[in-house]
Parts: sequence; C-alpha cells; structure tokens
Amino acid sequence: MCTAINWNGYFGRTLDYEVSFGERVVSLPRGYTLELQHRKAVEGSFAIVGMARLERDFPLFFDGMNERGVAMAGLNFVGNAYFPSGEAGDVSAFELIPYILSQAESVSDAKELLQGVRIADTPFSPDFPTAPLHWLIGDKSESVTVESGRDGVRIYENPAGVLTNNPPFPYQMMHLNCYLNLTAGYVESRFSKGLELKQISRGMGAIGLPGDWSSPSRFVRATFVRENTLKERSVAHFFNIMSSVSVPKGCMALDNGELEYTRYIACMDLENGVYYHKTYDGMSIEKRGF
Repeated sequence: MCTAINWNGYFGRTLDYEVSFGERVVSLPRGYTLELQHRKAVEGSFAIVGMARLERDFPLFFDGMNERGVAMAGLNFVGNAYFPSGEAGDVSAFELIPYILSQAESVSDAKELLQGVRIADTPFSPDFPTAPLHWLIGDKSESVTVESGRDGVRIYENPAGVLTNNPPFPYQMMHLNCYLNLTAGYVESRFSKGLELKQISRGMGAIGLPGDWSSPSRFVRATFVRENTLKERSVAHFFNIMSSVSVPKGCMALDNGELEYTRYIACMDLENGVYYHKTYDGMSIEKRGF
C-alpha cells in the first residue's frame, strides 16, 4: 500500500509494506548506458536519483526523478496489473522507471515514449519476480497514471496528481464525486430551515473525509489535502502533506499478523533537483542531489 502525490513542483510518495526490500538512495550519472532486455540499450541517458534496490549493479527503482524535473513512482496494483510475456520491442516492468526517466524531458515526452509499448512480465531474475505495479509520472505542469491490463497499456491524464493502489484509476477519480460536499472552510447549516444549527468545532467542513488506510480512502484524503493546503514551497510542508497518508506501525495488520507501515517518505524537488527522504525510525530528513 502506497500513496504518491505530485504538487507544486514537488513529487513524493510513501512506501508502505510489511518487509524491507533493502532499498537505498541510488544515483545514475548523466550519459550512462541503460541496458534493456527486449530493446537496444539507451545511451546518453539523463542523470537519475531515486530509491532502489541495487542488484548486480542494476537499480530496481521504486521511484525517482531525472535532472530535467520528471519524476515517477511505482505502486502496488495487485489483481489488476497484467504484463504479457516479453518479446522484441517490449519494456520489462522493472525497467520502466529508468526507461522513462533516462529519456523524458517532460510528461509529454513520457507519453510519447509509452506509445505502442507493451510492458512485459520478464523478471529481473528468478529471485526477483515481476511486481504487479502501476505508475504515477509527473513534472511541474502535469501528471499521468500508467496502468497495464489485459487490454494493453492505458495512460490516464491525472488532474488530481495522486495515485494509491486498487481499484483502477478511473474508479478512484469517479469516487471523488462522493465527497464533493467537503470543504476546508466554514460551513453553514443546510440540514433544516427550521433548526438553528451551527458549527461547534473548527474543521467541520471536512466531516466525512475518510480516515482509514484503504486505497480509495487514501486517494480521497490525499487529494483533499493536496487541493486545500497552502501552496507553500517548503520541503517541510510537503513532508507534512505526505504525513496525512502515512501509516503508523500497528494500524494496519495483515492476516498473518505482520504489520504494514510507512517505511519511508520521499520528496523530490523537481525545481532544484534534490531527492529528500525520511525513514520511519529516522528523526531527520536526508537528501541527495545529482
């Protein structure tokens, strides 16, 4: 379970899971050669920094951004993601983040790179099977969601700038209509003309905002916070935005008793090219540039 947000020149995500993947911040230098399984190598790539597991010198990225201010994150999409067997011309799912970030100068470029692409089920190795993911791609101007199903790869314009997990993205956007009455401001009574009702507490305009950790609820909550928070360009402010959907230990237990929680929060400053992250047990925010 994870949440990603693209907002005001920052792109961030939570990674919520019950186990660690040995993830760490990894940088790829400008001009490196990206070897691909079903396509010829990408040469002269843009520099990339992001969170990854480094395996046999290949970064298995969870998220990242490039030097041109394009960012991307992969989030669990279990039961809905479908990747066909690989063949010539495909991009394997584990390659998709570096494939896009190595070449795209904008979300528009990313959309062009994805035209006609099949995302393949070819695993990195027998020890690392393909993860069922969908992706949020963003720059300072726009966001798109990428989902691969049995009907092929779909690219959705994402005006909310938010992605969580299941169900598919079109449902998540439709579901927002159920909360169109919410407001961050003062509310007047529409309950009855015959009763004198008034606010008894601040914040009552958001009564009904979901507070649980399910994917649809986090999508609504993240979108509400994103749309209503002050557009203050501050890394600390963005971490507070992401904290509204982070999961504390013990609040989400699996059927086997394991605990899923937010292992790290990432914040990518698309204007200044700095990757910030904070782990669950860390008291400080760490940063890495290109």
